[in-house]
Amino acid sequence: MRTNVLIPGGGAGPGYWSRLIPQLDGEVIALDLPTGDPSAGVPEYADLAVEAVGDRKDVVVVAHSLGGLTAPLVAARVPARAIVLITAMVPKPGETGVEWWEATGHNALGVDSSDENAVFYNGVDPEGIAIGNAATRDQSFTPFEVTGRPWPDVPVRFLFCTEDRFFPIDFMRRVVAERLPNAVTGEIPAGHMPMLSHPEEVASFINQA
Repeated sequence: MRTNVLIPGGGAGPGYWSRLIPQLDGEVIALDLPTGDPSAGVPEYADLAVEAVGDRKDVVVVAHSLGGLTAPLVAARVPARAIVLITAMVPKPGETGVEWWEATGHNALGVDSSDENAVFYNGVDPEGIAIGNAATRDQSFTPFEVTGRPWPDVPVRFLFCTEDRFFPIDFMRRVVAERLPNAVTGEIPAGHMPMLSHPEEVASFINQA
């Protein structure tokens, strides 16, 4: 049986996957990461994921947003059949998460994320926003300080969200084309939190891995 390992985005607990999990094929491990611990970064997140996988043999590594920094480390250490990225960061080997914003051109976009509901939760209904807010937690900057590792030889699927205001679609398409040219891509008309606004469509994309 396949196992889906869900790596959350920045400052998110496992609860924000709650609408998605019932739609997924196989077993699901929604990671509960120590996001607020400044001593824990991407390597520690990956260690926890590998420990959670244990001896399971058919693993799909799913990552959202900031989770894209951790996904390649996990997939390199478990029997991964695929990596599925949901509007996620795509690091180059040797590039830190801090450098990613400038290197990709995101800094030049001038995205104002001060209104979190407008930027992150557009298209999400009030109940979904409440679910997301309940799962929100502190996020240390430690994961951004780690140098990116090479992507393992594992098939990658990338889900674009055409209404994403944090990682705009044209920006994200360019990043993926430059950094993961062999990725299988799909898109849905969702914002940055598609697991809350379009769980069935997100699940369908993951289940095809």
